Amino acid sequence: MFPSLLNALGLWLVEGIGFLAGFVTSGSAFPKPLRPEEERELLVKREAGDEEARNILIERNLRLVAHIVKKFDNTGEDSEDLISIGVIGLIKAINTFNPSKNTRLATYAARCIENENSLSRAKCNPNFPTGFDAIRLAVDQ
Repeated sequence: MFPSLLNALGLWLVEGIGFLAGFVTSGSAFPKPLRPEEERELLVKREAGDEEARNILIERNLRLVAHIVKKFDNTGEDSEDLISIGVIGLIKAINTFNPSKNTRLATYAARCIENENSLSRAKCNPNFPTGFDAIRLAVDQ
């Protein structure tokens, strides 16, 4: 079951990357963000195992991925790579979000997307600061 889930996720991700890359490069409008009550309702459904609710949460938060990817534009990395890594972070965020923590989904997802991109850069560059060093550099700037 787990490999088939990964295959489905990989297929969805490949299709979604082209979709998202078109938005980022063309400046087209993304689907509108969810209203707070819609988001709460979809999160409840997602907790109950509703895959359609999970997919809607992902699709309607793609704008957040594009916004965060623009912060990494000056790193010299391919924008499609940044987008795919960002979408992975978004998916992880939606899969692990806990509404009882009194944090907004967008806040949690933004942190997950940024972390996923930072971890990817750290894996590619052994000199890239991580952990406490990365936090200290971010505060100093």
